[in-house]
Amino acid sequence: MMPLQVAPLRITVLFLLLAASIALTNGCSNSKDQRKAPPAVPVMAQNAVSMDVPVTLSAIGTVEAYNTVSITARVGGQLLRVEFGEGQDVAAGDVLFQIDPDPYQAALEQAQANLERDKAKQANAEADLARYTDLVKKDYVTKEEYDAIVSTAAAAKATVDADDAAVRSARLNLDYCTIRSPIAGRTGNLIVKQGNIIAANGAEPLVTINQIVPIYASFTIPEEQLPDVRRYSQRGPLAVRAYPPADSANAYEGKLTFIDNGVDERTGTILLKATFPNVNRALWPGQFVRVALVLTRQHAATVVPSAAVQRSQQGDYLYVVRPDSTVDLRSVVQGTKLDDKVVIMSGVQAGEKVVTDGQLRLMPGSKVTIKTGLIPTGPGKAPAAGGKVGGAAKGGRH
Repeated sequence: MMPLQVAPLRITVLFLLLAASIALTNGCSNSKDQRKAPPAVPVMAQNAVSMDVPVTLSAIGTVEAYNTVSITARVGGQLLRVEFGEGQDVAAGDVLFQIDPDPYQAALEQAQANLERDKAKQANAEADLARYTDLVKKDYVTKEEYDAIVSTAAAAKATVDADDAAVRSARLNLDYCTIRSPIAGRTGNLIVKQGNIIAANGAEPLVTINQIVPIYASFTIPEEQLPDVRRYSQRGPLAVRAYPPADSANAYEGKLTFIDNGVDERTGTILLKATFPNVNRALWPGQFVRVALVLTRQHAATVVPSAAVQRSQQGDYLYVVRPDSTVDLRSVVQGTKLDDKVVIMSGVQAGEKVVTDGQLRLMPGSKVTIKTGLIPTGPGKAPAAGGKVGGAAKGGRH
């Protein structure tokens, strides 16, 4: 009878052990699954967009005055007055300097007196010539006497002509005592002060005037890019944008107006110049600027924030957020750069969401959450500088 009582007990014990084993196995499995599922990584992201973008050539240029005039005195004398201030804007025709005119006024009056005296002598010589012309026809005077009278009259006329030229020269010298600006522009440093004696055509200019409205920006491009510039410029003037270092957020619009007639053999580059209206005088001679020569426009290009693109030894890449909130690593090819954006030639389509901040904590397949504020860098650390969704983070990437 004992075996009949023990068998049910063994079956019950085995069943309980089996149930406990299954429960323990399930518990361990759940624990492992929980350990394998890391928390989602907070990132910032923005959609890739399709837009028309300019195709540009970038260079560093130098701003040049549209016109430069070095003012020198054409006559010497004492500098009586300076009619402008250093660094002042002047118009064409404005008086700049006044040289003592008295010596030149006296020279003009003397030349005019000589002219009047010699005109009287000329009149007398011409009257003699008229009389002798009639007398020689009647053989009252010899041919030799007549020829002498003709020579005297001709000499008198030549003297009057010389006197007339001397008067004009004296009048010019008197006019040169007042020095006027030949162009509209801005005056520079004044070299000679009022009261000094200045020489005619001195080696050093009295002042230099730069015309800065409009103004040039000169820059060079590699000779390999010259065919593109020439081809696109045949369609019309090419736009040029200048970005001053102190005002890099603003672009000043100009036009390409000069392509040099030869390539520099030493550097393999060619010189170009753009003309800018410069009405607000933001561009200044001698200033270095970043220049963008716009060749054409690329239609329906895929554009992402520059902060989305990362670089590795294998090339450029970025992370794309999938619909299930995991990320996919994509190799990309960059095109034209547009301030804080970049054209993607391949690897991403317009409408896909790309990670713009938080990339260093990601790997292919990582789960992410898209934040709209700041992304914390870790315990006890200040949050990274970020922005709202749709704007590239300004701080370090994570």
